[in-house]
Amino acid sequence: METKSPPFQIALAQINPLLGDLEGNAKLIQLAAQKAHAEGSKLLLTPELSLTGYPPEDLLLRPAFIKTTDKTLDSLIKSLAEFEGLTVIVGHPKKTSHGLQNFASVLRDGEVIATYAKQKLPNHEVFDEVRYFVPGNEPCVFEIEGTKIGIILCEDAWHIGPAKQAKAAGATLLTVLNASPYHLQKEELRKRVLQEQIKHTGMPLIYVNMVGGQDELVFDGGSFALNSKGHLAMSMAQFEANLGYVNINPQGEPEQGLITKTQSIEAQAYKALVLGVRDYVRKNQFSGVIIGLSGGVDSALVLTIAVDALGANFVRAVMMPSRYTADISWIDARELACNLGVQYDEIPIDTPVEALELVLAKQFQGLKADATEENIQARVRGTLLMALSNKTGRLVLTTGNKSEMAVGYCTLYGDMAGGFAVIKDIAKTLVYRLCSYRNSIRSVIPERILTRPPSAELRPNQTDQDSLPSYEVLDGILELYMEQNQSLKEIIQAGYDEVSVEKITRLIKLNEYKRRQAPPGVRITTRAFGRDWRYPITSKFRA
Repeated sequence: METKSPPFQIALAQINPLLGDLEGNAKLIQLAAQKAHAEGSKLLLTPELSLTGYPPEDLLLRPAFIKTTDKTLDSLIKSLAEFEGLTVIVGHPKKTSHGLQNFASVLRDGEVIATYAKQKLPNHEVFDEVRYFVPGNEPCVFEIEGTKIGIILCEDAWHIGPAKQAKAAGATLLTVLNASPYHLQKEELRKRVLQEQIKHTGMPLIYVNMVGGQDELVFDGGSFALNSKGHLAMSMAQFEANLGYVNINPQGEPEQGLITKTQSIEAQAYKALVLGVRDYVRKNQFSGVIIGLSGGVDSALVLTIAVDALGANFVRAVMMPSRYTADISWIDARELACNLGVQYDEIPIDTPVEALELVLAKQFQGLKADATEENIQARVRGTLLMALSNKTGRLVLTTGNKSEMAVGYCTLYGDMAGGFAVIKDIAKTLVYRLCSYRNSIRSVIPERILTRPPSAELRPNQTDQDSLPSYEVLDGILELYMEQNQSLKEIIQAGYDEVSVEKITRLIKLNEYKRRQAPPGVRITTRAFGRDWRYPITSKFRA
């Protein structure tokens, strides 16, 4: 007769580490272990590179970083020994005889009882682990309460080899440690990929993911368990640090537990932006943020996100009207600031703009007014915001969206001036959807901001559509060209007119130099400007 394993509990530490804060991250792991042990858990899972944070990038090239990581791990091993009978898996880099490897160590009662080196190193999208790590090639299987448990790390789960190797080594339950950054619809993609794994191995699995913002990246957590049929047994909330639990029954299967309801795309995107802003500001120890308010939809969304991320006391809004600013822009900006309870200032820009125009009058004599004069206004506003930032220590949040950044509808050293570009990966049409989503929770953004034609208000009676096709058309073309890599011919065949397609794709190419100088911002798509989009500035090629 086959002997059945006794039931036991696994804890999932969905933690938010601060990259490079080795002692702080070790403390997060220790606190999670303390709680897990108190709840009777036998195993605690932590995310990939949980001790250092992810991605460490070129910190991994510093010998002092690796040495300090090793020392911190040694201290952590000793501190965890007090939680007798609890096994803890910790992710960290490790210099081995093969080279530097992305490692996971299995700790129990003051000892390292097993180790695993990541086998599949991602080298796509935002990932460049091949730059730093040497891949492993061995499985890792250890035992708890008679259950054989295998380990794989993040990218390993997107390939069938490592899981099959763990099964061949005797594993009957798979644990997957991850630092998997968010993009739209990523949580469903992960589940589908891992359900395919289960079809090949028949092993149930436990998936733990990091949470938090790290520069442009946002890690959404959303940890979960799948049984051997690929059915969801438990899932944790996205964008929240927490400790989750899953019970393993005598047959080695995850028991049915709490399943968090899947959120809408708008809810996910909004929470990703809030988390990205909160962690960028707090982890970099800024005293607060400053936002140039225009009365338009983009700055309204950024201001609302900032308040939700940091609290109204840490957010300052500055309206900088010119001779072209419509009265309704003043009225709507004041109402928005009042609704959100932030400090609100008005600094008219006509005087400094006129001073600059006077200084340049001789040089501009005989030349027609054009975008130069419009850009002077934007650059005066940027200068004022940066002066306030210098004086107060608060970070300037820029308000340009992805649609504008794509075609260069933005001003270098003007509206692009700042430290963090909150919505640089948010298409204009999504901006409106996110505003509507936020208003569905509590109405704070005045309705007129969402219904009036968008305008930079840099010349009389200006609207964005004077220079651009409708945002529905623009965003549709950007989706096909950037996200799906479709050719111009394919985009035209999809129903977009040839003139618009040619114009937009030409503007994307021409404005690469601007985007290289833009501040970092939250990534929520697979083709964000910056880490994902790496086109040369100097290039003669045109499709």
